[in-house]
Amino acid sequence: MNIEVKADNTLGVMRAAWVITAIFILSNAATPLYGIWQDELGFASGILTVIFGCYILGLLMTLIVAGQLSDHYGRKAMLLPCIVIAIAAAVLFEAAQSVFVLMLARFLTGVSVGIVVSAGMANVVEQTSSHRKHFASLMASVAMVAGAGSGPLLAGVIAHYCADPIRLVFSTEILLLLLALVAVLRQPHRKLGTGTFRPKLPSIPKQSIGIVLLGVTFFGPGITATSFVLSLGPKMLATFLHTNQPLLSGVMAFFMFLTAVLVQFAMKPFSVKKMFLLSGLSTILGMLSLWFALHFGSAAWLLVGALFAGAGQGLGQLGGLTLIADNVSANRRAEANAIFNIGGYIPAGIIPVATGYLIEFFGLEMGVTALACFIASSALLALGGLAKSARVA
Repeated sequence: MNIEVKADNTLGVMRAAWVITAIFILSNAATPLYGIWQDELGFASGILTVIFGCYILGLLMTLIVAGQLSDHYGRKAMLLPCIVIAIAAAVLFEAAQSVFVLMLARFLTGVSVGIVVSAGMANVVEQTSSHRKHFASLMASVAMVAGAGSGPLLAGVIAHYCADPIRLVFSTEILLLLLALVAVLRQPHRKLGTGTFRPKLPSIPKQSIGIVLLGVTFFGPGITATSFVLSLGPKMLATFLHTNQPLLSGVMAFFMFLTAVLVQFAMKPFSVKKMFLLSGLSTILGMLSLWFALHFGSAAWLLVGALFAGAGQGLGQLGGLTLIADNVSANRRAEANAIFNIGGYIPAGIIPVATGYLIEFFGLEMGVTALACFIASSALLALGGLAKSARVA
């Protein structure tokens, strides 16, 4: 079924992109607040990365079926419960008095993000005509990283200036999610599939497998690098500066994702192959900078590493989404988006958690060095695969 909109609906693209942004603001708003929860609840770095891992678990479990459900029942039918789940997560964050509640809030956040990266991303592309798919793909990707960066900045500023930051952060996020709900309610509903829905493991046409896997090889290392900065970057900052700094943690995360946004705009006119090349190089440089930060005890080098990590994720993400928009049919696009994100988020969930426990048992130097070597090696292998690939120009 052809579901492409035959009009240049820029307003529709922006409205659909806002839904992604609102969900992703929630996804990282907790980052600068972990130090507050650690002080109040008394949990260690290993538990901190497990809390972050609950987010990845919810995301991955959802991605298995979210794309299929979206391709069958339609984008609006999935985005409405997505926003409701996100609001529930924000309420739990606001009221959290135990590690379990934090884990549940992060899990539900992952569920909402899992829905929006499949149904929401496809929804943005489908708000405009076929010849503007690259513009819509860019807006979808930028909406994701803009929200991911705005969340920690918002939380960091509030934590720095307000006495009760957690309540204000998540009350503000609930308001933003309600605005997203209004945007979705104004969108017409289109059921895309026919007959009875039969769930299955996500799949894509054989001719598209190589395209999606190529995107994953660059998106995976990039998002694993940014996930580490989000989960353990505040701890590294506190170690280097000898005090908890939620504002600096939020600013670092914001500039990491701002870099991801800016490089996507800068690289829009260039080929996907060049996007992937710079993605791999940026991720490697990010890991080298993290090692320098560790070696010199330098917050400045940590920021440089975060900026390179943001560039690596942003370009890997944009390249992968562009390939999917160009090569996967509309009625399989959400499922392809889901597989693309599953491939990226699996290492982004496992590696930071493993690093957290390496730090717990063997110290900061061992944990960060192991992480940096693994991610840099993955990016180097991706660059080797790109050099041999004839599927992307």
